[in-house]
Amino acid sequence: MKLHYRFSWYVLRAIFTVYFRWRVVGVERIPMDGPVVFASNHASFLDPPLIGASVPREASFLARESLFRFPLLGAVIRSINAVPVDRDGKSPRGLKAILDRLSTGMPVVLFPEGTRTRDGRLLPARSGVGLAVVKSGAPVVPIRIFGSFESYSRKMWFPRPCKISVVYGDPIDFGSLLEEAKGKDKARTKQIYSEVSDRIMNAIGELRPDGSYSVS
Repeated sequence: MKLHYRFSWYVLRAIFTVYFRWRVVGVERIPMDGPVVFASNHASFLDPPLIGASVPREASFLARESLFRFPLLGAVIRSINAVPVDRDGKSPRGLKAILDRLSTGMPVVLFPEGTRTRDGRLLPARSGVGLAVVKSGAPVVPIRIFGSFESYSRKMWFPRPCKISVVYGDPIDFGSLLEEAKGKDKARTKQIYSEVSDRIMNAIGELRPDGSYSVS
């Protein structure tokens, strides 16, 4: 990790331990080298730093393009590997930035839902994450964060000290679908993007606080 990234990593871990009494489950499932897509539910502005502080590797994050218009904020989030993208994560420039990071072996954090939930329930996945996975060929680690909505939902001005758990699932290899996507017509390729996104979101939804899976 870069020096300032590591410093932020330790500071955030201390804050989350004291204020949120956080718990990280399944970190041993994280591949420690090579490209990885970390795919998480999205309930709060707390989610990106919660993932960043729980992953024992330096990672890249997505941030709305509009945030980079503010010079100071833009400089800060660029320093922690933020990637400017549109909300769907499907703009050519945003996708290229994601694929460039993955091609160097750096993990990238994606939120398949595309936006924060308004009521705490999981939202359907958008196809952007499937597109990134198919184009990169990277394995996907599903993540489910419990408690961040109760702590800092859209309606709150300041985070509450609720207990938070960050749970990592087993890596998912989409090898068969990646092979099928090669040389297929445009309509079928789009279907594959959606299938990959849906499978990722299903895996997120099946994760439980203890790291086990519960198939509905």
